[in-house]
Amino acid sequence: MSSQAIFQAQVIQKAWEDPSFMEMLKTDPKTALKDVLGISFPDHVQLKTVEEKSDEFYLVIPPKPSSMMADAKVKVDAGW
Repeated sequence: MSSQAIFQAQVIQKAWEDPSFMEMLKTDPKTALKDVLGISFPDHVQLKTVEEKSDEFYLVIPPKPSSMMADAKVKVDAGW
């Protein structure tokens, strides 16, 4: 599991367990992550929190990789 996946799992678990953290994530995610988990993001990075509903699915498209990265074979291992 990547460090990003571990981080996401920790944030999701905390949000499920702590309603006040969940609300802070929705209104001020940078402060929530800094205050509760000690994680800071640079000022130029925008951070958005969206709470998915049971009948919704959000597909996040990351920035297009550089040409070197685009040439690499990427194995997608997902299922639901």
